[in-house]
Amino acid sequence: MNLINNEYTIGGVLVSDIAAKFETPVYIYDALIIKSQVEIFKKAFEGVDMQIKYAMKANSNISILKLMKKLGTGIDSVSIPEIQMALKAGFKANEIVFTPNVVDFEEIRQAIKIGTAINIENLSNLEKLGKEFGESVPCFIRLNPNVVAEAESEKVEAWHKQSKFGISLNQFDKLHEIIKKYRIRVNGIHLHSSHVIMSKEVFLKGAKIIFDLAKEFPHLEYFDFGGGISVVQSDDDQVFNINDLGQLFKKVFSEFCKEYGRELQLWFEPGRFLVSTAGYLLTTVEIIKTNGQTNFVGINSGFSHLIRPMFYNAWHNIVNISNPEGEEKEYTVVGNLCEIDNFAKNKVLNNVREKDLLIIENAGAYGFSMSSHYNSRPKPAEVLIINGKAKLIRKRDGFEDFMRNQVEIEL
Repeated sequence: MNLINNEYTIGGVLVSDIAAKFETPVYIYDALIIKSQVEIFKKAFEGVDMQIKYAMKANSNISILKLMKKLGTGIDSVSIPEIQMALKAGFKANEIVFTPNVVDFEEIRQAIKIGTAINIENLSNLEKLGKEFGESVPCFIRLNPNVVAEAESEKVEAWHKQSKFGISLNQFDKLHEIIKKYRIRVNGIHLHSSHVIMSKEVFLKGAKIIFDLAKEFPHLEYFDFGGGISVVQSDDDQVFNINDLGQLFKKVFSEFCKEYGRELQLWFEPGRFLVSTAGYLLTTVEIIKTNGQTNFVGINSGFSHLIRPMFYNAWHNIVNISNPEGEEKEYTVVGNLCEIDNFAKNKVLNNVREKDLLIIENAGAYGFSMSSHYNSRPKPAEVLIINGKAKLIRKRDGFEDFMRNQVEIEL
């Protein structure tokens, strides 16, 4: 977002014009930023046979998927409907990896029938795969290396103690027992990762653990190092530079491939990294009020549109685009739901007035995809800025959307 002649623009389009045309609240995505993030990722791993599998759970609008297809990514999916959306957007089945969690085996059967890559993350479904398909259907194994860095051990240990993802290394003997019993062909290793552990040191530590274990799988073609690569959200964020990671990791990966005896393809599944900074939630100020010492700014949105601040205590920058030169004051920005509904506490903004436009940044990932109809509030429209034009890619909800699929019975 740029301030030009005292007016804010996104992708060359005036934000005030977007509000006038599409109303608020509205999600806005900048295609140029998405393109830039994809290029940054590719450049970081230049020289390696690397594939980006966009984690579409971050933002699954079909226009975003079609943009990713145009930019040359594949897809990381976690449900059958996600696979179906990816196919509709133009992806081929062999460009999609299916990494479900806690699902009935029937979903895995469906994905096998479609022809996606299959990623198994628990022993129960691995045994079912072996019993039904034997060596005829290759699969990835998703491992959880439980790595901890001294600098953030408390945070990481807390994550792993509650994490339900991946096959723990203490089940490694049982894992091999099932593979041997059914002659399962393991053609890929997937490292479970999360932004909680995404530092260069922890990442490389996890990679080395997995590389040592991988030598016991003779048929590998792929290594999938997951997603979770963070983006900078504030000046205080300690986020590693992906180019630095790429330079360090390429050396380690190349050494492993040489030792393994053949070149493997490297996969990553970034979601938030590719779309978060490209997205904004544009809102209107409805109420200014003071309770005691707290100045509240009430906007026409809520955690039903962006749950991350309430759910994860995530920090999102907020800008008053209507009064960029106003005196700075401290506010608590709240939503319109009948709950505690805070977007930011003690946030310094230029003087806020009713009907000012506030824009919430870093809303391209897990905004609409985690939205709800709580309090029977409509979901916002979505707009993509591409080639200098604002294009509607999802209509705003109407009353009929609340009633769709409800069945009214006679009482």
